[in-house]
Amino acid sequence: MSDGDTPTRVLREQHKKILAVTDVLEEILEREHATGSMDFDGVADCVAFVRLYADALHHGKEEDLLFPALETTGMSRDTGPIAVMLHEHEQGRAYARAMADALPAARAGDELALRRLVHSAHGYVALIRAHILKEDHVLFEIADQAITDPACRQLCVAYDGVCQRRFDGCTVGDLERILARLQARYPIA
Repeated sequence: MSDGDTPTRVLREQHKKILAVTDVLEEILEREHATGSMDFDGVADCVAFVRLYADALHHGKEEDLLFPALETTGMSRDTGPIAVMLHEHEQGRAYARAMADALPAARAGDELALRRLVHSAHGYVALIRAHILKEDHVLFEIADQAITDPACRQLCVAYDGVCQRRFDGCTVGDLERILARLQARYPIA
């Protein structure tokens, strides 16, 4: 942990990567709408990133580390900002699951599955953008004020430990390479 660390610095940095993939997913949807042709490989990469990086890694850090740390400062898990964030994490998981479930049939030409895929992707894009805005400007502001050393230092060390794990066999580096691949194909993000 460096002197400039806060309880949310690494989470805010991860938000930027999640939003970059969200931008790519939205660009894929816009191109599909304009051309009628879907980049299924791109969608598959976005879904993998969402499920493993945004959810398992990032939301895992929030749910297992940040939120409990905030609870020790008196915040409730059952009401208020933490409860809202947990509910939205579940909504995001449902959208990601729906995209993953629809993808094989949509790739095979099933129009109903393609509509489910597009609907779920649009839902995820809208949800995650609003979610990150709330976290960055409400919950994380509270966390940065409420969690101070030595709890902040312990939290940052715990975040580093999570980053050493594998997520469905992928390292954080592997997941960041998915992001790089998507950004190379869709430089708008």
